[in-house]
Amino acid sequence: MDVDALAALAAVRSQGGVTRAAAVLHVSPSAVSQRLAALTRAAGTPLTERGGRRLRLTPAGEALADAAVEVAAALERARTAARDSQQRPTGLVRVSAFASGAELLFPGLLTRVAGFPGVRVECSDEDVALDAFAPLTDRLDVVVAHRPETAPAWTAHPAQVSTTPLLREPLDVALAVGHPLAGRSGLDPGDLVGQEWIAVREGFPVAPVLDAVAGRDGPARIVQRVNDFHVVLALVAAGHGLALLPRFTCGHHPGVRLVPLTGVRAGRLVEALVRPDKAERPVVRLVLDELAALARELTPGA
Repeated sequence: MDVDALAALAAVRSQGGVTRAAAVLHVSPSAVSQRLAALTRAAGTPLTERGGRRLRLTPAGEALADAAVEVAAALERARTAARDSQQRPTGLVRVSAFASGAELLFPGLLTRVAGFPGVRVECSDEDVALDAFAPLTDRLDVVVAHRPETAPAWTAHPAQVSTTPLLREPLDVALAVGHPLAGRSGLDPGDLVGQEWIAVREGFPVAPVLDAVAGRDGPARIVQRVNDFHVVLALVAAGHGLALLPRFTCGHHPGVRLVPLTGVRAGRLVEALVRPDKAERPVVRLVLDELAALARELTPGA
């Protein structure tokens, strides 16, 4: 079976279709379709089927896509073994993160990797919905993602990613300094009934946590939906509502006080996602190690 055809099948699964798979593979959609057709002939059984307007994998296609991930990882291990085992890791590593994670981690990461000659990190910010983080690993080497503590682990995603835990960041209630509740040392969800909230858009990681905290006695009263935490802080400071915000990245606005939640565990998990084949590259492992060490430094005892 052709390696490129196996990669096309895995990409169709992780990206959800031929067009998006073609984009991450840097080929045309017709080339992806041709590779799938050749792979189907080699397998002797249908690997894809139509589900409405979407192309989905058959059980045989799912099994072969799993094998394709293993093949890609094995090839990368072989390439690494062919290099000088004493050679220091070098090369380019493309790293993305959601906006507040990028603000927290990128400056220190770039400072740390500057001490490794021949290692270059190219950073980008990717503000995506929860289910869109894992597919980013098809075109990026390391994807820093966040999810609510109650959300399924990334390993359950069909994109087949490996996960490096970085940190747990508590989510606190953000209030204007003049708000009647701002002087409290902690807030129980019962204290927040009837409050107006500024939330992120539906599908983004903090949204389910707010639903669980503020919606115990009915839906939370959401008056604005804004994803940029800097804008949210400005709105909270001006008295336009409360917000649920991450402690480490949003605790420095002079007009806002972050108050911890009591009686409920509210936080987000920040993790680095990597495709198994890319995780075999020594330079990628080096960057992952530096990210994990940096996270430990930034959040001692968290």
